[in-house]
Amino acid sequence: MENNKARMKEYWRRNVRILIILLSIWFIVSFGCGILFAEELNQFRFAGFKLGFWFAQQGAIYAFVLIIFVYVWLMNRLDREFDVHED
Repeated sequence: MENNKARMKEYWRRNVRILIILLSIWFIVSFGCGILFAEELNQFRFAGFKLGFWFAQQGAIYAFVLIIFVYVWLMNRLDREFDVHED
């Protein structure tokens, strides 16, 4: 019983670490690249648009969708490791 509690505690600790890392990446891409570093990024162009503008309008959305897929992949791997998967 105590071993199972410790195992589930480790599972949630690693789950929260994954969430914090991925949300930090999303924050950096959306707020950092789209707002804070926009002037520096606007020196470059991507698909005909200034890079800072592109991140603010499209890049953050693409990053968010990519983060969703990465989260699903990481959580499926973690679920299998701790034998709590659904398949």
